[in-house]
Amino acid sequence: MHAWAVDAPGPIGGKPLRRIERPIPRPGRGQLRVHVRVCGVCRTDLHLAEGDLSPKEHLVIPGHEVVGVVDEIGPDCSRFEEGDRIGVPWLAHTCGTCRFCTAGRENLCIAPLFTGWDLDGGYAEYVVVDERFAYAIPGTFTDQEAAPLLCAGIIGYRALRRSQLAPGGRLGIYGFGGSAHLTAQVALAEGARVHVLTRSVDAQRLAMELGATSAGHEADPPPEPLDAAILFAPVGTLVRPALAALDRGGVLAIAGIHLSDIPALNYERHLFEERTLCSVTANTRRDGNDFLEIAARIPIRVSATSYPMDQADQALEDLGRDRVNGAAVLENRTGW
Repeated sequence: MHAWAVDAPGPIGGKPLRRIERPIPRPGRGQLRVHVRVCGVCRTDLHLAEGDLSPKEHLVIPGHEVVGVVDEIGPDCSRFEEGDRIGVPWLAHTCGTCRFCTAGRENLCIAPLFTGWDLDGGYAEYVVVDERFAYAIPGTFTDQEAAPLLCAGIIGYRALRRSQLAPGGRLGIYGFGGSAHLTAQVALAEGARVHVLTRSVDAQRLAMELGATSAGHEADPPPEPLDAAILFAPVGTLVRPALAALDRGGVLAIAGIHLSDIPALNYERHLFEERTLCSVTANTRRDGNDFLEIAARIPIRVSATSYPMDQADQALEDLGRDRVNGAAVLENRTGW
């Protein structure tokens, strides 16, 4: 099968991905093989390609927002049938026995595996998934719309819950790409006033189209104090202005797996009056199921730009240079 793999991590302009040929995988016990239709392009893929995240294996195949069709079923599977459309997400395996898993906090599992980092992902014609970690895709969404929901959407949803935003509260969103534009719609549906802070004029325009109360530059203060904020941009220097924008008791949740260094904080300006800074580490399967149900009920509008799979390196470069408004999605067209 055709696939893209991380060869020599480095700046995306240097083409760290390489097109390779691999045997078509076979599913093992409890696994499904999925014929990939589309795969979302996540900023985590960019961090992996550029070396901000060290690849676990040489020539690992990235991609963890996979939508496709089950075409082979391994032994001891019962959730899906051949021909079912399913989603393959970031979280690929947890041990199920550590103190975090047994407490319902599997996102903090001490021995997890992740699609497109530990295991080969969806920048390929086929991918194998443990059926326990796959998702049924709501019929509300096309393949292209569904793909970004599987990581950008789920992680954004967990970040929103970590921010402890009360219904009708004031939310600040820093950075407005694939994850943020989905999360904003959940908050808006729950009655929040959403203030978007981003340097992209196109993203500011999209935020207002989706119903944001305001949209301005990321360095500017929002027009009112915030009850909660989410930092989506992987830029550590934004932590200070985001914390400073919080009202008393406010929470700033950092949604990304990678963040540049945070400058020194001033206790009185940034943390006093019970302001809280927290991170988000992966997600639970319950987060995923809850989010997909909410997304279909709203229904969330997905802004996506499609690329053919043979342009995966170009899609990552466009993402890295902020040339994608919303999410990017690779389409597995015949003959690439």
